[in-house]
Amino acid sequence: MGIVDFILNLAGLLLWLSWRSARFDPLAKRTPATLVGTLRRAEPARMRRWHLLAFIGGLLVLRALFYWQIGSALSPIWTGKLDLGITVLWFRSDLFWRILLFSFLSFGVALGIFYLWLLLFSILTGPEPVHRLVKIPLGRVDGWSRPVKIFLPLVATTLLWWLASWLFAELTIIPRPFSEAHRFESSLLIGLGSYLVWRFPIGAVLALHLLNNYIYFGKHPVWSYVNATAQTLLSPLKKIPLRLGNVDFAPVLGVALVFLLAEAAGRGLVFLYGKLSP
Repeated sequence: MGIVDFILNLAGLLLWLSWRSARFDPLAKRTPATLVGTLRRAEPARMRRWHLLAFIGGLLVLRALFYWQIGSALSPIWTGKLDLGITVLWFRSDLFWRILLFSFLSFGVALGIFYLWLLLFSILTGPEPVHRLVKIPLGRVDGWSRPVKIFLPLVATTLLWWLASWLFAELTIIPRPFSEAHRFESSLLIGLGSYLVWRFPIGAVLALHLLNNYIYFGKHPVWSYVNATAQTLLSPLKKIPLRLGNVDFAPVLGVALVFLLAEAAGRGLVFLYGKLSP
């Protein structure tokens, strides 16, 4: 079920990206009024943007129906798992409205992680034309100042969890908070945990940069983007002598530091969140 959930979330993300990028399609522009009556479409009418959102909604509802029918027939009953890093939420598949909520939340978390990755690349501001792939889905957010974009994951995730915690507590998915201060503290820890998802794109960029240093893959703009972004990430290590002959150990150290620090921070946040749990 976990693999099915991942594949369907990926399909939903592709539909979402198609929806976001449709307005940049020059062929999707309306025909100028001066040409109306003189030009007619030779091809079938194009799909409207709202159709893509409808497909996503239909996909999530059908997925919930599938989980409800198949998961509830299993022994033991399959339970949907929503891993938020700091905590895990469980949704019984024999209760349709709960598994429907899980279907939408699972896609929402996947979409949120994807946008957190895009936000990281927006902060790093790699060279064009590859950076345009970040600008299109992010929209106006890409033009915001760097400090605002750095604090955006904390503020947005804290607020979203604070709002969602009312529903989760009502459905007994999470324990009911002792007080509003306790609810805010839990939300703040979830918000801090949102930064942990950055370790994966950072590790991938540094690994690709290391690979490109010793294997020539051509002059494709993607490799220029990877190298420039990696140099920005490794800038704090520039003063440390990490080159031995022709071998540069900075990317290796960078990957190790990122994952070690993320692991330590994750364990600390889980510990603090556990202390707050009733």
